[in-house]
Amino acid sequence: MLNGAELQQAARDHLWLHFTRMAGYRDADVPVITRGEGCYLYDTNGKRYLDALAGLYAVQIGYSHGEEIGQAALEQMRELPYYSNWSYAHPRAIELAHELAQLAPGDLNRVFFVTSGSEANETIWKLAREYHAARGERRWKAVTRNLAYHGTTMGALSLTGLPSIRAPFEPLVPDVIRVRNTNRFHRPRHETEAEFTQMLLDELESAIVSAGPQTVAVVFMEPVQNGGGAFTPPAGYFKGVREICDTYGVLLAADEVICGFGRVGAWFGSEKYDIKPDFIAAAKGISSAYAPMAAVIAADHVMEPFLDGTAMFTHGTTFGGHPVGAAVALKNIEILKREKIIEHVAANEGLFREKLETLLDLPIAGDVRGTGFFYVIELVKDKETRTTFNDEESEGLLRGYLSGALFKRGLICRADDRGDPVVQVCPPLIAGEKEMDEIVGVLGDVLPEAWKLITGG
Repeated sequence: MLNGAELQQAARDHLWLHFTRMAGYRDADVPVITRGEGCYLYDTNGKRYLDALAGLYAVQIGYSHGEEIGQAALEQMRELPYYSNWSYAHPRAIELAHELAQLAPGDLNRVFFVTSGSEANETIWKLAREYHAARGERRWKAVTRNLAYHGTTMGALSLTGLPSIRAPFEPLVPDVIRVRNTNRFHRPRHETEAEFTQMLLDELESAIVSAGPQTVAVVFMEPVQNGGGAFTPPAGYFKGVREICDTYGVLLAADEVICGFGRVGAWFGSEKYDIKPDFIAAAKGISSAYAPMAAVIAADHVMEPFLDGTAMFTHGTTFGGHPVGAAVALKNIEILKREKIIEHVAANEGLFREKLETLLDLPIAGDVRGTGFFYVIELVKDKETRTTFNDEESEGLLRGYLSGALFKRGLICRADDRGDPVVQVCPPLIAGEKEMDEIVGVLGDVLPEAWKLITGG
């Protein structure tokens, strides 16, 4: 094994980090995390960090279940280390599919396994196209929302509504229609929630009609949208979305890669907001990121055209439903149930919000929004007008100061400006009042310093 200095050199020489400006590590150490416990991580120097991002919105059960989950993985390795789902099945894939069907709302009973959220969303788009084709219709277009992130593979990236990460790879898959997200913070203050909801629904229906409803295959929406900052739906929104989709024969996909498995205080956001989707994309929390695992959970009627004659869904992956990944996911779900972790989130989300809202006393904190253990603090230049920072100011604020200052203080969260600048706070679902206080305490110290830096005050 490499020692600390050797790890640093090897990282610089060989490791290409994801979504990372690698030049930043030319003369600086790469942060190397060596172990985890509960909600905390430790680096090669023994420094402790509170992981207020749960890895990447994924480590629901925290970092202390490695032995129990590792035992489940070991037992599966001994029994059957690998087999595919291409015309065959194995016990763990069957058991996990059964478990997911029991947890998912409504008639979402059919499970197609993949290995990442990007794959899950891309699979849904392909499945929606082939579903319509099997019923004698040629529909291929998709509808997604501005700033929504649905993945990085070419199809999923095409669905993604973030121009900065799309631009380097254009032209992408064509015919993705964008509509507004549910960000109400910058809407007129006199606008009622009902008026906001109606405006969003009118725009969605108009977009489908303008595109030619007979060509639109599927609408993708996260129950709570991450891109742009934890946008929750207004009252009546998803009821209206479902009705519009039904009117025009369009399928509805709930991207629950982040929201699923307790993040919003329910097993699925589709349950919390009564979305009634035709598909759920699940990943991240399905295994608490202890192993790669993801799934498309589809309604019974979606599978019906594929149950006749020689019909099949023309798609598959080598590692989808991997026996070890499935065993890990089953054990993770067992722990979520046994430890009543989803119930813990539902019982404490109000307390978490109250503590975060104390930050609104700071001049830089404009809004706290979210649900469950999934929140952001939106940063503003002027609270009265809700004026945001320009690109240059955001660069200096987020990457020039905040990210490094928070990390130095032992807090891992995400300072993000894919929309307006926000700090994202999404700890493991086992976090308690102690961790909440630590998060708010560090933010309460660092954000005023950021305000002084950016304003010169």
